[in-house]
Amino acid sequence: MSGDTLGTIFRVTNWGESHGPAIGCVVEGSPSNIPLSESDIQPFLDRRRPGQSNLVTQRNEADRVEILSGVFEGVTTGTPISLLIKNENEKSKDYSEFAKLYRPSHADFTYQQKYKVRDPSGGGRSSARTTAANVAAGAIAHKILSVLGIQVLSWVESVADIKTDIDLDKVSAEMIESNKVRCPDTNAAAKMELAILSARKEGDTLGGVVRCVVKNMPIGLGEPIFDKLEADLAKAMLSINASKGFEFGSGFEGTKMRGSQHNDIFYKDKNSEKVLTKTNFSGGIQGGISNGMNLDFRVAFKPVATLMQSQKTISVEGNEIEYQGRGRHDPCVLPRAVPIVDAMASLVLCDHYLRNKIYQ
Repeated sequence: MSGDTLGTIFRVTNWGESHGPAIGCVVEGSPSNIPLSESDIQPFLDRRRPGQSNLVTQRNEADRVEILSGVFEGVTTGTPISLLIKNENEKSKDYSEFAKLYRPSHADFTYQQKYKVRDPSGGGRSSARTTAANVAAGAIAHKILSVLGIQVLSWVESVADIKTDIDLDKVSAEMIESNKVRCPDTNAAAKMELAILSARKEGDTLGGVVRCVVKNMPIGLGEPIFDKLEADLAKAMLSINASKGFEFGSGFEGTKMRGSQHNDIFYKDKNSEKVLTKTNFSGGIQGGISNGMNLDFRVAFKPVATLMQSQKTISVEGNEIEYQGRGRHDPCVLPRAVPIVDAMASLVLCDHYLRNKIYQ
């Protein structure tokens, strides 16, 4: 299997399975002499970990990270950083019967056809459990970016048909973390929470949208033609389990506008002397390169495929059967997807920041 590595200079290789002994990653390309310890990474994992509220999977994992290499006396050495997260609450026996069937909208069928073998325990390699390692790596990227003052803010914009239209400039990290849903609009968050709990009670699931805004962006990140910044962000976001759509800047709504409405007009700010744009329909990127305005994008997540209700499917022999999902699963991935989106954005931005230093 290939496709386990993201990045060009700041590279992350992800490994492990949902119910194996451990998951983890190897981070290459980190600058040396960056202060780093487990305590820098753990808060990011705590935001993603399972069992943190009644809105998410009740799998009980501490997600304690261990740094195995690449750090000496509290600072990075410039060599590969190995991160380990042990699986403590794996229950592979809960999935033994799924080896005999193909669950609807899961990776069971495609993995079996491609590799002629698969790990049915929680989806194995296809499980969202593997995103914990990416979040750990994202914490390192975040630390590097923080020196530049870059701030990555992601939040739940919608769950099913419940949406917030909160002012982007007013959103803060404290507002995002003020409720279980991670929606900075408390009124919308309360409605979202009720909808998620109702779906869980019915054995069903919900999807939604995570929005991300990156503030204090430097100019010049991105490499045309195939490594445009928004292209690499799209790849990173669509690698997240259950993601089904990526929209940058004005996105699909921009198709309803005329060019005279959509163009971002440049002007020079009298106070800062910076060149800015009056609008930001470009989402902070033009020609694949960041222009200094805020990055602005959305990621759509489908309803979780595992339902706690009866569904029709086929066995590996091709016989039609009925089955019901088991195990511990999220009724809605959105609350835990927020820190994953943060992490993936940080990984891409850190990689492009280091790439851009070549030109300076």
